[in-house]
Amino acid sequence: MTREEAFELLKEYNKDNFHIRHALTVEGVMKYFAEKLGYGEEKEFWGIVGLLHDLDFEQYPNEHCIKSQEIMRERGIDEKIIHATASHGYKLTVDIKPEHEMEKILYAIDELTGLIGAVAIMRPSKSVQDLELKSVKKKYKNEKFAAGCSRKVIEDGAEMLGWDLDKLIEETILAMRVDEADINEYMNSL
Repeated sequence: MTREEAFELLKEYNKDNFHIRHALTVEGVMKYFAEKLGYGEEKEFWGIVGLLHDLDFEQYPNEHCIKSQEIMRERGIDEKIIHATASHGYKLTVDIKPEHEMEKILYAIDELTGLIGAVAIMRPSKSVQDLELKSVKKKYKNEKFAAGCSRKVIEDGAEMLGWDLDKLIEETILAMRVDEADINEYMNSL
């Protein structure tokens, strides 16, 4: 599957700009971590997994990570992509445990990118470019802030990776900085 094919599939099932932005953000963060962790030759694959991880969420929120498997299998998509995207719903909607380091990254950063994005839009710059760890940690402690972003999932993801929470947050901020301008430009063109 090419990136273009994955993006077209995403847009077929997702019309809301919020979901498109989230998919593009997770794609970029996944590609960043692929490079950082020594999987550079698999960067595009990691990106496609990030792009498609919430394929079914907008239309089938009650069947999240379940319906996407069906959709992808009907289209003959590689089982590695299906397993990886579904694994971020581990203990929530599916029993597919993140196994590969890439799946653990996806599990850890999915909710976290949402929380970091929420912190960023509260800032005068509305950007992650000048966002620091301490600002995210301050908001992270407030359970009412970005309440839909599960701190438990983020913490479980950090634990799966063997990372402390600060490292996960800091690296994810750095990852989000890389593609922020391109994502904003794309979203503004819609």
